[in-house]
Amino acid sequence: MTVIALLSVAPVIEGSMSGEVAKAVDALDEFDVTYETNPMGTVIEAKSIDELFAAAAAAHNAVDADRVSTVLKIDDKRTTSQSANEKVEAVETHLGRPARSDHP
Repeated sequence: MTVIALLSVAPVIEGSMSGEVAKAVDALDEFDVTYETNPMGTVIEAKSIDELFAAAAAAHNAVDADRVSTVLKIDDKRTTSQSANEKVEAVETHLGRPARSDHP
């Protein structure tokens, strides 16, 4: 089973959040998850929901701010296993092209 999630952890501060977001992303390395950060959050793949929750909690707790906003969107396919890349590839198959605007 693979659990896929979109995690967004952001300190509520003035100015750039990138330093604190980097701390959240760095915290994920302590867990048995794979991840890829994009401009709107980090896609995480874990083998179990427990591992996913532990990694997300660590990312949330790694941010040093008086207020932290965290959003976690979970896709928990319980009878099949599909990676995040496979999900994108399925969409691209229907499109007949890459799923981004910079295609040739």
